[in-house]
Amino acid sequence: MRITRSAGVLAVAGVLALAGCSGTGQEDSSGEGSAAATDLDIAVITHGAPGDSFWDVVRSGADQAATDLGVTVDYNSDPDPTRQAELIDNAVSQGVDGIVVSMANPDGLRDSVEAAVAAGIPVITINSGQQQSAEFGAITHVGQDETTAGEAVGNRLNEEGQTGKVLCVIHEAGNVGLEDRCSAVAATYGGTVENLQVDGTDTAQVQDTVLSKLQSDPSVSVVLALQGQVAVAAVSATADAGSSAEVDTFDISKDVTDAISAGDITFAVDQQPYLQGYLPVSFLQLYASNGNVVGGGQPVNSGPAFVTSDNVDDVARYAANGTR
Repeated sequence: MRITRSAGVLAVAGVLALAGCSGTGQEDSSGEGSAAATDLDIAVITHGAPGDSFWDVVRSGADQAATDLGVTVDYNSDPDPTRQAELIDNAVSQGVDGIVVSMANPDGLRDSVEAAVAAGIPVITINSGQQQSAEFGAITHVGQDETTAGEAVGNRLNEEGQTGKVLCVIHEAGNVGLEDRCSAVAATYGGTVENLQVDGTDTAQVQDTVLSKLQSDPSVSVVLALQGQVAVAAVSATADAGSSAEVDTFDISKDVTDAISAGDITFAVDQQPYLQGYLPVSFLQLYASNGNVVGGGQPVNSGPAFVTSDNVDDVARYAANGTR
């Protein structure tokens, strides 16, 4: 379904007013800008593994933006940075009108992103790689500042009165965003933080690894997952170990909101992945139609926010729809 550019702009006007934007402010009297803005091909390329509930929500946001704005979105994902770079290169060779990319491994994508920019294709980064986004030539970044989010978690645990060891479970090796989260928690938390590497693609292995650690180290008082599926596995591991450790997590899903409602997870940090899919597509449409650049040179933050037993009912209905 395609709709007019003016309707697409109205659909995101409220969000853009909050985020702030700058542009030419000039009307295209020739009508060429309007035609281009309703015939855009945008490539969305992420590092999410197929079937990952978090990235399913990102994709839902991108697909909805395509419907609302009358543009075409081609979504691809691959956790292998080499393959992800190839997807970017393919999009450039196809002459797409814009690229949205997550950069969990920025060094592995740098050449491809810079080549896209050199070819005149506007790039927006999402989720990971915020620190490298502008350096590589992207026009803006949409996501959660992982250092800010990690510091907020450390402070919250202090406020809860936690003093024992925090086990920070990293489910994806080499992901700079995940490492930043754990480092930031350690920087603000009054107790100790230990990282535990697991294979996030193997839920049984995650559960067994966390279980083994809890059984061998009774000083662990908090298991901090960095992804919803890992958190659910950690809940099972904690129960199997007979541990009283609190389970907390970054990112939400229906399973996570159910676990918060049941009291099995104390809190989740929500970075609103739907926005990470929806907003970049709308920003690229505005860039093409009106020369707008959103953010004023600063990242557009989609989080963090805390989901607890106090507000989980408000979030759960959206998580059930696959949009939170």
